[in-house]
Amino acid sequence: MSSDNQLAKAGGKFTVMAWLAIIFGVLAIMMPWVAGESILLLVGLLVIAAGLLRMIWAFQAGSLGKGILVFLIGALTLVAGVIVISHPLLTSAVLTIMLAVYFLIDGLSELFAAFSLSEGRGWLLFDAIVTIALGVLLFLGFPIAGTVAIGVFLGIKLLFVGITMLTLKTAVKSAAHKLTGEA
Repeated sequence: MSSDNQLAKAGGKFTVMAWLAIIFGVLAIMMPWVAGESILLLVGLLVIAAGLLRMIWAFQAGSLGKGILVFLIGALTLVAGVIVISHPLLTSAVLTIMLAVYFLIDGLSELFAAFSLSEGRGWLLFDAIVTIALGVLLFLGFPIAGTVAIGVFLGIKLLFVGITMLTLKTAVKSAAHKLTGEA
């Protein structure tokens, strides 16, 4: 397979991922409670799965002491997952703070990345500012901002990620054409 075919195939996958991010972003904005609750449920299920796996791995430990320790950590992780699912308000508060921190860090990294680009900088800069604003709004809305805010803000972020991916793909394609001397 030639490098042009590989680039076209990768570009097609990139486009599909971008459009999926946009679609899921719009759906999350339209149904923020469902999106927020889904995130909480998914986090809880993942933590439960991690706890169960640790408990299973405990039987493969090299020593009894290490096995007991791994099993207890697994049991604690399992209990934490059950708490996440059974206490959505508490989970929502913790997740709101974590999401606010994530948005701030992600926005700052996008801001730095925007200044390292020669093309496509404007949209990435705009995305960075929106992402930082979302983080600040979550902090300012705490503790009232909960499951619905998580769903809406995640939807907005997904929407912007998808649009940014499409914009950057166009910029990369344009730069590749310039390098190969195509018009």
